[in-house]
Amino acid sequence: MQGARILVVDDEPQIRRSLQVNLEGKGYAVDTAETGERGLAEFLNRRPDVMIVDLLLPGIDGVEVTHRIRESSAVPIIVLSAIGDERRKVEALEAGADDYMTKPFGMEELLARIRSLLRRAAGAQSAQPVFVAGKMCVNFDRREVTLDDKPVKLTPTEYDLLKYLIEHAGKVLTHRMILQAVWGEAYVDQAQYLRVFIGQLRRKIERTPARPSFIITDPGVGYRFCADRDHAS
Repeated sequence: MQGARILVVDDEPQIRRSLQVNLEGKGYAVDTAETGERGLAEFLNRRPDVMIVDLLLPGIDGVEVTHRIRESSAVPIIVLSAIGDERRKVEALEAGADDYMTKPFGMEELLARIRSLLRRAAGAQSAQPVFVAGKMCVNFDRREVTLDDKPVKLTPTEYDLLKYLIEHAGKVLTHRMILQAVWGEAYVDQAQYLRVFIGQLRRKIERTPARPSFIITDPGVGYRFCADRDHAS
């Protein structure tokens, strides 16, 4: 995955410079843009493998940049936001962003997110009928789930919820996105309803439901299914 091209769109020169130096040091090719308009132009010219987009940009903001790119491309997008800007994070994710990071952020964490998105993008065209993460196995053709080689009994809704999370493994999914996909438009405001089903699902597939390793909560935003963690214990 080294050699992948990354486009950084941020109006802060220090952020652009820091990301360029650090990412190029890890073997990535990096382009930068300081405005949303320039970011869209660079996207068309460079066709990056990953984009890192600040939410608060002069002119066209990060949410609109994400929305416009999603009209023609599935390129992975990480949005950067200020602390406490949950509403804008949610808007960006629902516009099509794959992940978000809050400033200030650690470079190692950003690199891990980039690697995860590149792996997911590489596997997106070759979905397999069987999904394995740690000791859990999901057979999509048979709608069967096993944990430690023992069958896990899920209701149809619990299975559909798990399947949707797995299909978007590594991506932050907002409450609204999950509710609309699994239950339909009439349930998009029923966040408490979703929390109940997440709790039920965790009790069935997590070794320690209070400290989940598969279904991770992003406070104030939604959930992500983590397939990269060590699920052995």
